[in-house]
Amino acid sequence: MRIAGVIPARWGSTRFPGKSLAILAGKSVIQRVYERVSAAQRLDMVVVATDDERIRKAVELFGGKFVMTRGDHPSGTDRVAEAVSGMDADIVINIQGDEPFIEPAVIDELASAMVTEPEWDMGTAAVPIDSQEELLDPSVVKVVWGQDHRAIYFSRSVIPFDRDREYDLKKSVYWRHVGIYAYRTAFLQKIVATPQCLAERVEKLEQLRALHIGARMKIIETVHVGVGIDTPADLEKAETLMKSGGWL
Repeated sequence: MRIAGVIPARWGSTRFPGKSLAILAGKSVIQRVYERVSAAQRLDMVVVATDDERIRKAVELFGGKFVMTRGDHPSGTDRVAEAVSGMDADIVINIQGDEPFIEPAVIDELASAMVTEPEWDMGTAAVPIDSQEELLDPSVVKVVWGQDHRAIYFSRSVIPFDRDREYDLKKSVYWRHVGIYAYRTAFLQKIVATPQCLAERVEKLEQLRALHIGARMKIIETVHVGVGIDTPADLEKAETLMKSGGWL
């Protein structure tokens, strides 16, 4: 099976326009992400999917591969689907373009699961939530799963809800979703051909569309979360983390 790693990157961002080209420890964010993704062992190809000439030029300059896509996609998933429509790829790994600390081992684990366990339409990852602040933060997406680590639901709310409001984090019941997805190519095309469902529109979480149409989605457990670059403040945090962690 051929596996493609695709990094969707657009210029427009409500909180941080142009963040893909923001400089993080001497390199652009998109170059940091590309280099981390390229370190994964199970990918046959890595490309940036963008609609912006500035991002395309930056990717060319550091020697990366890219695919130009339309500018009117409502989500990164739609951009990834267009990017792979002409590729020879059986499995697609969608890696967020603002995750410079993405762990290559997580990419490889998702890829391996999709290759060796054909019952899954999709796969994604989760990390334990270790603070009540994070648990109650609506920007932190929570996930619960059932037998065989099959995803049941994702929410910005606390799930599962603790009736007694104890929120005991030691019980390992609260998990944060990590925004990386593995798809079988045919199922990815099915997702983007399906209109948004009500839950997706309410929660603003596109993975709920996949569950709505019956996706068998595997959750892998990991301890790697890093720092996503959503704001200039996140960029500062990422810079500090990179320096303190010896990444330079």
